[in-house]
Amino acid sequence: MATSRRGGARLEPPRRRKAALGRAGRRAESHLEVLFGGPERTRVIVVLACVLSLSSADAATVGAAALPLRQALHVDNTDIGLLVTASSLVAAAASIPFGVLADRVRRTRTLGFTVALWGVAMLWSATAGSFDKLLLSRLFLGVVNASAGPVVASMVGDYFPSAERGRIYGYILTGELVGSGIGFAVTGDVAALSWRAAFVILAVPTFVLARYVLRLPEPTRGGIAPLPSTTAGAVSGRGSPEPTRPAAGPFAEPPPPPLDESWAPGADGWDWDDLGAEHARSQSPAGARSEQAGHQSASGETDAQRVARERGISPDPDRVLRVDASRMRVWSASRYLLGIRTNVILIVASAFLYFYLAGLQTFGSEMASEQYGVPVAIANLLILLVGVGAVVGVLLGGYLSDSLLRRKILNSRLWIAGIGALLTTVLFVPAILTRSTLTAVPYLALAAFGLTVQEAPIDAARLDIVPPLLWGRAEGLRTTLRTSAQALAPLLFGALSELLGGGRAGLQWTFLVMLLPVLANGVILLYATRTYPRDVATAAAAVPPPA
Repeated sequence: MATSRRGGARLEPPRRRKAALGRAGRRAESHLEVLFGGPERTRVIVVLACVLSLSSADAATVGAAALPLRQALHVDNTDIGLLVTASSLVAAAASIPFGVLADRVRRTRTLGFTVALWGVAMLWSATAGSFDKLLLSRLFLGVVNASAGPVVASMVGDYFPSAERGRIYGYILTGELVGSGIGFAVTGDVAALSWRAAFVILAVPTFVLARYVLRLPEPTRGGIAPLPSTTAGAVSGRGSPEPTRPAAGPFAEPPPPPLDESWAPGADGWDWDDLGAEHARSQSPAGARSEQAGHQSASGETDAQRVARERGISPDPDRVLRVDASRMRVWSASRYLLGIRTNVILIVASAFLYFYLAGLQTFGSEMASEQYGVPVAIANLLILLVGVGAVVGVLLGGYLSDSLLRRKILNSRLWIAGIGALLTTVLFVPAILTRSTLTAVPYLALAAFGLTVQEAPIDAARLDIVPPLLWGRAEGLRTTLRTSAQALAPLLFGALSELLGGGRAGLQWTFLVMLLPVLANGVILLYATRTYPRDVATAAAAVPPPA
C-alpha cells in the first residue's frame, strides 16, 4: 500500500474517490437542510418530489419511446396518443375517490401502498407482448397513479406554513420536471435499444420510494401544525423576513370591493374578530415576530387570508362554509368547490397548461428530431437542456409569489402565472418555426421557463381559496377535470398531426395550433385577479377544523 510523506497510510485511488463522494454528499445534504429548513422538512420535500418525479418520468418515457414502440408494435401516432390518453382518463376517474381518502385516512399509508403498485404496473408494461396488453397495463397504472395529486396537495398544505407554500411547491414540482428529463434523456435513450428495459428501469426505484413514503410522519390536518423550520431565514430564504410595504407598479392591487350591505359581522354567528383571534394575539412582541415570519396562526389562516382581512375584503355570505367539511359527502363537497369561481378558473388554467405539457411530453422528442434534423438521442438531450429553463421557472415562480405576497400584493400568484402563460405563447412561435438548433434553444428554454413559472403559484393559490379539510377533495376534483382534458392532448396532438399531413410539417403546425389553449390560459388567469381576493376571504370565514 502506498504511504504518504508523513509515513501514514495513503488511501488507494478507488477508496479516495469513494471518500470524496461521501464528503460531497454530506455537504450537499447539509446545504439542502439549510435551504429547506431542517432534516425533517428536507426528508418530506425530497420524498414528495421523488413521487412526482417517478410519475412524470413514466409519462415522458412513453413519448420518448414513441419510435421504438411504433416499430415494435406496428402502431401509429394516434395509437401512441391513445396509450397515454387511456391511462390519463382512468386516472381522472380515480382521482375523486383518492381525494376523499386524502381527507379522511392516513395519507402516508395510502401513498406508500399505491407507489408500490406503480412498480408492479411498470413491470407489467415491460412484459406486454402486444399493444392491447400494453394498453391494459397502462390502464392499471393510471388508476394507482391517481393517488399522487390529491395526497401530495393535502400533505403540502398541512406540512408547511402558507408563507412558504409557493417556494416549497417549487421544490416539489422540480421533481416532476426532473422526472420528465429522466424519461426523455435516460429511459428514452434506453428505449432506443429496448423499450422494455426502459420500463424496468423505472419500476425498480418505486419499491424503495414506497418504503420512504410509509416512514414519513402523518401531518396534523387543517394546516394548524406545520413542520417547524430549524434553520434561520427559511421563510424568505435570507436571514430576516421580507419587509412589507404597500403595493405599487404593475402589480398594484385594485381597491377592495365595498362591503355587502346585506352582510353584517356577527349576524350569522361568525365574525372576523372571532376568526382572526390569533391575529389579535399576534400584536404581542412574540406574536408579531411569528406573524412577520409568515407562520400560520393556530386557526390555519394563510398569509393571503390575513392580507385580505387586513384590507377589509368581505367574504361572500352565500358561499361561506358553515358546516364541518370533514363530514361533507362527495357530491356536496364537489358542488361547493365548483361554486368557488377562482377555483374553477384555476382548474381550467391547469387543464390548458397540462394539455400542452402532455403533448410536449408525448411528441416533443420526435418533433425536435424531425424539425432540427438531429438523431433521437440528441433530441432527447436537447429537451433535457431546455429543461434547465423549466426548472428555473418552477423554482422562481414559487419564490416570487411568496415574496410578493409578503409585500401584501394579494394577487401576486395570479399575476405571475398569467404573465408566464402569455410569455410562453410568444416565445414558442419562433422556436417552432426555425430549423436551426442553435436559434431554437434560447427560445425553447425561455418558453419552458414561462410554461413552468405558472405551476407553483397556481398550486399555492388553490390552498388559499379552499377550506383546509377540503384540500384533498379539491385536488381530486381538479385532477379529475384537468386530467380529463389533459388526457385528450396526446390523442388530439397525434390525430391532428396526421390530419395535417404527418411528419415534420404535421407536427410543426400541430404545436403551433395547440398554443391557443396556452394563450387562453394567460387571459383567464389575469381575469381571476377580480375574483381571487373575495374567494380568499370567504375561505377564511369557513368553520375552522375541529380541535
